[in-house]
Amino acid sequence: MGGEVVFRLDKMKDNFDIFFRRKPALMLIALKKLSRARYGSILAKEVDCTYSHAVKILQTLEKLSLVTFEKQGRIKLIKLTKKGIEVADHIDGIKRLVA
Repeated sequence: MGGEVVFRLDKMKDNFDIFFRRKPALMLIALKKLSRARYGSILAKEVDCTYSHAVKILQTLEKLSLVTFEKQGRIKLIKLTKKGIEVADHIDGIKRLVA
């Protein structure tokens, strides 16, 4: 079993992956960096995932009260909540420490 763990760690892109699920963490960091509402499709491109995968992640983040959706006509904008900003700050800090 020890060999499996070493093999898996070798395949990770960087140390950040050891601590977090990459896409949700990067979504929070991306939302924090511009500090304004974003479109789901743009966010999906920024973290390199499909729109449908991004929507599933964002729905989970909404249930955790980390993001909110603002409807503007047919478009939904995604914004970090106060709690989401705090979590994103911590994740970003850890990312910088292990980079």
